Formats: sequence, structure tokens, C-alpha cells
Amino acid sequence: QVQVVQSGGGLVQPGGSLTLNCAASGGKISTYRVDWHRQAPGKERELAATFQRDGSTYYRDDVKGRFTVSRDDAKNTAALQMDNLRLEDKAVYFCILYNRGLGDFWGQGVQVTVSS
Repeated sequence: QVQVVQSGGGLVQPGGSLTLNCAASGGKISTYRVDWHRQAPGKERELAATFQRDGSTYYRDDVKGRFTVSRDDAKNTAALQMDNLRLEDKAVYFCILYNRGLGDFWGQGVQVTVSS
């Protein structure tokens, strides 16, 4: 059973940066697509960014140029680097590992608060 543990998050001022980390155990992270979802208060969960198994990436329009996803196979981790954060980026962020044949495995979620 794959376990996913997230770290990072916290409080930052607008324009600031945060890095969210996602550590996998019980399986190789390179086997999975890594999705970063977020859910703001009162809103539906949305996909913010993806790191595909082949290394290709996806970003939703409002985070393009500000967020960067990465994966470190040696450490079995993934990361979401968030720069130039905006008030509207405030949300709980989830790291989800997905493989069609193996299923999906969720991190516990971390809070990101952007406030002046």
C-alpha cells in the first residue's frame, strides 16, 4: 500500500513563495502521475497542476508561470513550487498519486494561506 505524506504549506504574504512536498512510501513515485489539487473554502476541488509519468506537465491557466511541479525519483518525492502567490491561491492542497492499474493515493492535504 502506497502512503503519501505531504509537508510544506503555511502562511505567506501576497507575492511570496511556498514549496509543497509530497513523499511516497511503499511504491515508486515514478510509477504514478502526480496531481496537485486544491480546494478553497466554499469551492469545489480543482486540479492545479500535474506531473506526468513521462515528465510532461500541466498547469491550470491561473497558475501558469507561477507554479512549478517536479519529481525527485532518488528521494521518491514530488514538489509544487509556488511563486508570486495571490490571495486566491489560498486553499488546502492535495498531492494525489494516480496509476490506472494501481489506483490513486492521497496525501493528507496541507493548508496554504495567502494574506497580507
